[in-house]
Amino acid sequence: MNHEPILLVAVVQGVALLAQETQPLPADVQVERDIAYAEPKNQRQMLDVYTPAAGKNLPVVVWVHGGGWRAGDKTEVASKPLAFTRKGLVFVAVNYRFVPNVTMDTIARDIAKSVRWVHDHVGLRRGDPNRIFLMGHSAGAQLAALVCTDDRFLKWEGLSLAILKGCVPVDGDTYDVPLQVATVAARRKSLGQPDPKFGYPEKFGPPDRQRDLSAVRHVARNKWIPPFLILHVADHTDTTAQAHRLWSELREARVPAKTFGAAGTDHVRLDRDLGVPGDPSTAELFAFVEAALEK
Repeated sequence: MNHEPILLVAVVQGVALLAQETQPLPADVQVERDIAYAEPKNQRQMLDVYTPAAGKNLPVVVWVHGGGWRAGDKTEVASKPLAFTRKGLVFVAVNYRFVPNVTMDTIARDIAKSVRWVHDHVGLRRGDPNRIFLMGHSAGAQLAALVCTDDRFLKWEGLSLAILKGCVPVDGDTYDVPLQVATVAARRKSLGQPDPKFGYPEKFGPPDRQRDLSAVRHVARNKWIPPFLILHVADHTDTTAQAHRLWSELREARVPAKTFGAAGTDHVRLDRDLGVPGDPSTAELFAFVEAALEK
């Protein structure tokens, strides 16, 4: 397996594309698309809500797509809306703005703003505003993990980490940004490869900003950090190392956390197959959700 940075999956003029086809939904699942969670209304600050046919005070999943912080869309959800609504959860897929148009911390604030919208409005859609799971793939994994550990983002929206029941980052490689920057630089040097024109340092900024945008730097006891399930591709060196790096910090802070390395898959398939019956990562995810809801 190629162990180059995996956040850019299919590249068109240097922009990542994570194309997926959304699975058909039953007619009784209510779908609301392109709801603005910020003003002025724009496509990059919108979300889609998928609500099951029945139930009340339903737990909620907020899903953050990947795409190298430069591409991707809330519609790239494959089987997730079908799978989560069948389990009795409201599923919310969010868009966010991209670098270099905005800074990385602004993107994280977009995610927090979307969570604020969900907290304020999901009750009208039979969801429970105090039982929210934040999940994301690739770049979305970094954003989900950061918002779930650095409590400043939700505090800026008048919320606390206590409303979150769990966090599921999927195959991210930037929970410790300086570590990944150093890893990639060393690998490129050993292979005689040139630095990319818009790599991690350009996206995250200088070392002090890289540290501040790393979830591992914000893990501490008594912060209401939710339980974590960290999914990753089993044979990918970078995402495995980053998953264990985050897990070790959470364990040290006595935050419930588990890693699961998915075998026989890759970065794109791991995301695409979440929600597919028989998928091992999906089984782990729903077991995690069920356990978190019992507490």
